[in-house]
Amino acid sequence: MPVGIEKIWAYPCTLSVDFEELAAVRGHEPGYPSNTLLARERSLNPCWEDPTTMAVNAALPMLDDEDRERIELLVVGTESSPDQGKPYSTFVHHFLGLQSNCRNFETKHACYGGTAALTTALHWVASGVAPGAKALVICSDQSRSHLGLLSEYVMGAGAIAMLVSDDPKVLEIDIKSSGYWTQEVGDTFRPTSKEEAGNTENSVYCYLEALEGAFDHFQRKATARNGHPYNYDEDFRYHIYHVPFGAMGYRAHRTLLKRDRRVSRAEAEESFEKKVKPSLSYVSRVGGTYTGSTFYSLIGLVDNTDAKPGDPLTFFAYGSGSCCEMYAAKLGPEARERIARVGLAAGLDARKQLSVADYETLERERQSYIDVATYEPPRDLWDGLWQSHYEKQHRLTLRGLKGHFRHYEWSC
Repeated sequence: MPVGIEKIWAYPCTLSVDFEELAAVRGHEPGYPSNTLLARERSLNPCWEDPTTMAVNAALPMLDDEDRERIELLVVGTESSPDQGKPYSTFVHHFLGLQSNCRNFETKHACYGGTAALTTALHWVASGVAPGAKALVICSDQSRSHLGLLSEYVMGAGAIAMLVSDDPKVLEIDIKSSGYWTQEVGDTFRPTSKEEAGNTENSVYCYLEALEGAFDHFQRKATARNGHPYNYDEDFRYHIYHVPFGAMGYRAHRTLLKRDRRVSRAEAEESFEKKVKPSLSYVSRVGGTYTGSTFYSLIGLVDNTDAKPGDPLTFFAYGSGSCCEMYAAKLGPEARERIARVGLAAGLDARKQLSVADYETLERERQSYIDVATYEPPRDLWDGLWQSHYEKQHRLTLRGLKGHFRHYEWSC
């Protein structure tokens, strides 16, 4: 039975900040983010949005009434849950109007959490335990505040929603191909509700070590099934990597190219430009999306290449801590049409760009209500944003916190 992604949608938030402007204010070389990190800008949430609202706003345009009746599994991959016990998948289930005979839960493993959610859904569909049923997988995350730190340039926010079924019109995934690898490391983590910690440089090496471990497993499984390993460069038209920042895709791709043969820097760069970089077009604008990284890359790849149905791809997902997975897939028969409907480029263009000063005000405001019992988001910090991006547009928003409980309302 084929399984994979039947529908996909993205929510890129409604605010942004330009990294060249930010670098100039911080006293850094203005071209550093775009030239070194392949990061141009990032998405931001106003204080009346959070991972719950992003998740709902990502899935809502994608679902029809038939989908709602057939979804029996809802999994949210996240490392940004606002509650330590209650999964925000319960709010998502309610506001999307899904039927009650539906499991729901969150998966947490840093940036790998979204792929963990997808893998769970894929195997559930493939098992046939609920014939005709579908799964909804959502990845929704936002970064903590990193004001004044170099890591500021790899922060971001956004959500991805995917309908998983036995009718993979967007992406058919070979669930038997997965190579995975785990090792306990302390590269990056979120020790409190307000902080992210760890060693960014160490995380790069942990990522690359994990990449090679998963790749070896991926190749061993290919040999067991096919009698020989994949020719990584020739057997796949495109490669998608987890990218906390775009340039990480180049490091990952060069590492695996060198596993098969001696590759010059020029050859590695040429291969990267053709097979990987097109997938980074939206990632470079939305910033770090954590669990949703590879799926933003999938949308970017299809929108910015002549990729065709049946084209073979590889995906690599990594989560600090660590766990990672590599798997093979092929584009579905309606990938281009369904991804075009997302209109992600237009959504990114429609964001309101903040000045650096307003961005700093927003980050401090967002930090101020973490772990507090009572809060009401001010709607007048950014002149006209509510009227232009929310009013009468049926987006879910955070009305406020009362006794720690989160209250949501539609913007119409």
